[in-house]
Amino acid sequence: MSGKSISVLILFVLTGTGAARCQSGQLPDSILRPTIKWKMQQTPAEKPFSRRAFLVPATMVVFGAVAAASDGGLRNIDFHMKEEIYTEELPRRTKIDNVLQFTPAAGAFLLDVAGVKGKNNLRDRAMIFGMSMAIMNATVFTTKRLTQQHRPDGSNFSSFPSGHTANAFAGAELLRREFSEVSPLYGIAGYAVAATTGYMRIRNNKHWFSDVVAGAGVGILSTDLAYYLYPKIRNKIFKSDNPTATTFIMPTYSSGSFGFSFSKTF
Repeated sequence: MSGKSISVLILFVLTGTGAARCQSGQLPDSILRPTIKWKMQQTPAEKPFSRRAFLVPATMVVFGAVAAASDGGLRNIDFHMKEEIYTEELPRRTKIDNVLQFTPAAGAFLLDVAGVKGKNNLRDRAMIFGMSMAIMNATVFTTKRLTQQHRPDGSNFSSFPSGHTANAFAGAELLRREFSEVSPLYGIAGYAVAATTGYMRIRNNKHWFSDVVAGAGVGILSTDLAYYLYPKIRNKIFKSDNPTATTFIMPTYSSGSFGFSFSKTF
């Protein structure tokens, strides 16, 4: 199998994960003719927890872990991917994956500026995203320290799982969950960008295939878990006797660091 065929296969598998989670639907007129609306809508009622939603990303994590820990079998897939993509093609390294990893999450917030309403208001969406990032980063960095997996380029021992890929897929799942009822195209686009991020990590010789698959699973699970946990603590955090009280939490970027700005009026 040629390097180009392997590249297409990786993108197909990772993007297909998101496409399978998106429902089919028509592109509404609100997307073609967006109207900016600044009023924040009410958060929908909590939905029952679905274990089935965790099955695919959990399977991806297990596959990546087994492949990374094995001496042969699934581990040979990692070596084959590296040989086909990196060794034969000798790709020129690029840093575009450092930017792509943030694109799906950014889209989940910028769509509101274009007048496309998501499932949750900006406050709750930002809180869910913050919880997802906390869960994802804690999982990724703890696992990296415990596994001490060497990178394909031999630069260090923090290869498993891929943090860039986890970050991208966490944002893609946020995008899918918020806007799937508007159009499944948003989720598909987010997962396509996330899949490209994962592929670029392999192409840049920074991660094995198993790192990327596991990272994608961790990212999706982190966002799904945040959506499950947040309604349980939302009312305790933002409970107020003043019906006119408003809370705004927005993502911020300064000097290379991402964070959140908080504002509450009583």
